[in-house]
Amino acid sequence: MRKTATDYVFVSIRCRSSLGTVVIQRALILFGAPAVSGVIATSAAGDGFCSATPLISSGLKSEHHMYWKVTNPTLSPSHLEDLPGFTRSVYKRDHALITPESHVWSPLLDWTNTLGAYLITTAMGSHFVMYLAKMTEGSLSGVLSDDVERFIFLVHGTVTLTTASRSNKLEEWQFEYIDNSYAYIPPNIDHSVSCDSLATLVVFERRYASLNDHKPELIIGSTDKQPLLETPGEVFELRKLLTTSLPYDFNIHIMDFQPGEFLNVKEVHYNQHGLLLLEGQGIYRLGDSWYPVQAGDAIWMAPFVPQWYAALGKTRTRYLLYKDVNRNPL
Repeated sequence: MRKTATDYVFVSIRCRSSLGTVVIQRALILFGAPAVSGVIATSAAGDGFCSATPLISSGLKSEHHMYWKVTNPTLSPSHLEDLPGFTRSVYKRDHALITPESHVWSPLLDWTNTLGAYLITTAMGSHFVMYLAKMTEGSLSGVLSDDVERFIFLVHGTVTLTTASRSNKLEEWQFEYIDNSYAYIPPNIDHSVSCDSLATLVVFERRYASLNDHKPELIIGSTDKQPLLETPGEVFELRKLLTTSLPYDFNIHIMDFQPGEFLNVKEVHYNQHGLLLLEGQGIYRLGDSWYPVQAGDAIWMAPFVPQWYAALGKTRTRYLLYKDVNRNPL
């Protein structure tokens, strides 16, 4: 018999007896079957009862991309429908945890056919903005104001970056998420990001802090092609996506932790951070608070907030981190 598309029906069986209530969840997998014919349950004691309720029904299982938990988080809004008012998001004077169930999506100003969710803005006290952009067929990025620089990291999908050099020569690059592609676009460089299918970007923008006659250049790169850097006294793996030279007033770090690894230094410094967890889960200390975090969560860290991370679970943690550099804080 040829197998057709797989149907999954999740059934929750709740049994109540004098010993308490037990909930059993089971997935019934049917090949080509139109529905579940029935569920039979018996109580554990004569004075109890059992009930069965279908929870979720879906079609073909989709293939996961590398950072699939960013776009399909474990605690997505659909998983929280029975918990009205629930969110893990927190906003305080010197830090914020922004979790997927509290994202507010709306059309991005000046972008075409693109939805955005702002995660960090200057209203919080930061000097940069960080947002997610969901692009689809016909999407096009917006034009930046004068002296604003932009960094894009492709979480999922495929996009095309078109730039005009200072000599007005047009160049094109096609980004695919399997390459962990990213781009830094200096201020006052004409460019556009377009999409012909579906894509998700994380975007950082800030007003460039000029330094003498230094001029940053366009950078196109792939995360996995960047070398691992020394981290004296630490065990995590570090890659820097931008050059560390003076023209660049910020950098983007990719930090990898294996389960059980943690930051040795309990950091307190003048730099600001914007962070997106791409993989894994763990505990993040911010100030005097300790937060369970997972892929899809975003964090803002103000200057001098105490910060520390430990990776938990069974898979590595990878996060992307914005950090201002190469400028005197005075």
